[in-house]
Amino acid sequence: MNTSLLIVAFLVLMLSLAVLPWVHRAWTKRRTDKKATEVGREIEEDSISTDTSDDAQLSGSEEIRDREEAPPVASMRDKLSKARAAISDRLKGIEGGSISSSMWEELEELLILADVGVETTLDAVNRLRETARLEKLETGIELLGALKRQMEEDLSCERELSVSVSEGSVPVWLFVGVNGVGKTTSIGKVARRLTDEGLDVLLAAGDTFRAAAAEQLEKWARLCDADFVRGSEGADPSSVIFDSVEAAKAREIDVVLADTAGRLHNKVNLMEELAKVRRVADRASGQVCEVLLVIDATTGQNGLSQAQEFAETAGVTGIVLTKLDGSAKGGIVFAVEKELGLPVKLVGLGEGDRDLVDFDPQQFVEAMFGDD
Repeated sequence: MNTSLLIVAFLVLMLSLAVLPWVHRAWTKRRTDKKATEVGREIEEDSISTDTSDDAQLSGSEEIRDREEAPPVASMRDKLSKARAAISDRLKGIEGGSISSSMWEELEELLILADVGVETTLDAVNRLRETARLEKLETGIELLGALKRQMEEDLSCERELSVSVSEGSVPVWLFVGVNGVGKTTSIGKVARRLTDEGLDVLLAAGDTFRAAAAEQLEKWARLCDADFVRGSEGADPSSVIFDSVEAAKAREIDVVLADTAGRLHNKVNLMEELAKVRRVADRASGQVCEVLLVIDATTGQNGLSQAQEFAETAGVTGIVLTKLDGSAKGGIVFAVEKELGLPVKLVGLGEGDRDLVDFDPQQFVEAMFGDD
């Protein structure tokens, strides 16, 4: 009996030993398959999560691109809406009528309201009367068409900014004007434009009376990746300009943009100082090829007297008309060009760093006096 039990136990043990590896392999396979399934599910979930994340990132990128895409450039008319609004009703009145003595009076009032100036207006109307007689004009629409052509002709002159100098000299652009017209900001915007065109630019902080002006100009220099030279507060502006020109020569700079202190055009001593700055900038390595008078368009006809004095003292070569988009007095353009023979070269049409643009007479006239 005991022998039989021993034999059975032995057989069971042997059978267990034989079956155990198979059971182990089956259990291991099942465990491995389960783990593989779990890992596969995790990978699948990660993949789904990654795809979702990528979609989110793509969507985000598209949003960024949408935000970075520049809005359509506003037309000159949009920018000059304030100036046009001031004369819009009178324009409509002229467009809808026939030429008469009252229409001529209305046209004069329209031009004066646009701040063209009394003398410039009278001259323009007298010439237009002769045109109307010779061409036998009868309607207000025909009259406005002739006015636009005449004004475009009046504004036809050379406006290109010059960097032409003698061989070996550094081109210098001086920016002049009274306080608060936007000289320093205009210099920064011009620097942005020139560096965008691939030129090496140096900004000279010639306004040594206002520390804030030099600091503002230095910020523009960093923004535009331009060189920068300043002197100590209260230093002689002429010496700062001289040092700037010499530095530009040594660094092989393409053009120097020089800021100057704001000054009233009727202060003789300050205007004499400006004349000195001009003379010094022309010495040694430098050659002044542009003297740009910055005028705030919102000052209207006051800008004309400023232009007269600065032109005589500093030899102004052109006008930078700032804040034209915020002014109802755009007619100053005609007065400056007609009475002083100074071309408006740049106009400010907004606060952006690329909103100081070349003045286009045709677009300007159409924006002011064109059909709605």
